Amino acid sequence: MYKSKLRYLMADKKINKITELMAATNVSRPPLDKLFKEERLETLSLEVLAKICDFFQCTLNDLIEYTPESFENTKGE
Repeated sequence: MYKSKLRYLMADKKINKITELMAATNVSRPPLDKLFKEERLETLSLEVLAKICDFFQCTLNDLIEYTPESFENTKGE
């Protein structure tokens, strides 16, 4: 399971709109929408993720949290 932390990073930098982030990162809207809405994160390219991380001066772990499905399945037991 993937969880995006883009909203938190945007809030920390006081970025209110995706369009502001588009201009700052030179990343098109569709991948930023995926991150913002937490939809199909596994389809994002490393190049896009690297541009976003460069802008926020963060690591991939700061941008996307990954929890293995097997861990999720055992958590409820």
